[in-house]
Amino acid sequence: MLSKYLSAIDGIAAYPIFSLFIFVPFFIGVTIWVFKLDKQFLNYMGDLPLDDSTESLEDRK
Repeated sequence: MLSKYLSAIDGIAAYPIFSLFIFVPFFIGVTIWVFKLDKQFLNYMGDLPLDDSTESLEDRK
């Protein structure tokens, strides 16, 4: 039923292609950013919910 309505719209085939061209570079960019993150910062942020002290990231170096 939905495909009946979508097929009546002119140019609807461009939307999935456009979405793919937005998603793929975003996904690649986020993946590169995650692998470039500082491991010490990730450990600090991971331990933060369990840590009761008030020491900062600069104090840990």
